[in-house]
Amino acid sequence: MSNTSKKIAVFPGSFDPITLGHVDIINRALPLFDTIIIAIGSNATKKHMWSLQDRKTAIEQLFENNNAIKVATYDGLTATFCKSQGAQFILRGLRNSTDFEYEQTIAQANDKVNGIDSIFIISSPEYGFISSSIVRDIARNGGDYSKLVP
Repeated sequence: MSNTSKKIAVFPGSFDPITLGHVDIINRALPLFDTIIIAIGSNATKKHMWSLQDRKTAIEQLFENNNAIKVATYDGLTATFCKSQGAQFILRGLRNSTDFEYEQTIAQANDKVNGIDSIFIISSPEYGFISSSIVRDIARNGGDYSKLVP
């Protein structure tokens, strides 16, 4: 089967760290795609709590028994990375209307400029409040964030 007939989605993010909300979106999206590439964006201007390699290793270990999931890092535009991987879709999770407002504009631009469709999955209610920034804030202040991450 060639790449063009396979349904490949890129799930981009900083995953600093990956949360149970991210895992929920990935698991629920698996039946829709042949391959999901968890793409960890390398943003030099963003201050990360965990190193790029630590994040990549943790996600690889988390999904090591699932051949439909690949993990990669990338620089630059997500759409450019998608094209380099033969991906036709960008997968995004939405927690609330604020996420939707933000993602809608990006999705429309990616479709118009790059021909890449965005697929949105609404987070499950039990994970809708979790964000990587909340986890980082708890971690920075010595709190227990174990119930929010895999």
